[in-house]
Amino acid sequence: MVEAISCGGVVIFRGKILLLYKNYKNRYEGWVLPKGTVEEGEDHMQTALREVKEESGADATIIKYVGKSSYTFSTYSDTVNKNVHWFLMMADSFYSKPQREEYFCDSGYYKYHEAYHLLKFPNEKQILENAYADYLDMKKRGQWGRGVR
Repeated sequence: MVEAISCGGVVIFRGKILLLYKNYKNRYEGWVLPKGTVEEGEDHMQTALREVKEESGADATIIKYVGKSSYTFSTYSDTVNKNVHWFLMMADSFYSKPQREEYFCDSGYYKYHEAYHLLKFPNEKQILENAYADYLDMKKRGQWGRGVR
């Protein structure tokens, strides 16, 4: 078994959530949150910000850490146990441009209930639920937008 670590973001702008649509050779299709593998020398926050920028083109600021999801999948040669660390982020606009090299063919910002139902994976739905609750709580308290620096 191989251990892998990725980091990603629940990116929000004006109450809407950034999603990416992946279509890999018509075998893998679905809406996902932006995330990717930690590179050497990066911490989790750096990875999350880089992956959001690479996969979606969005500029974002980290607001807070929102949790970890784990899953296992098989490759031709091994089983991979992946842990994904998630951050709540605030985008600076509705801009997004899907990264074609990673087989993303669409992206956009969606209302919470739309995003929740579009997401392909249950673990990402759970992370979205937790992150959006934090967003609403912070907004209510007037704390939304005060990012981790």
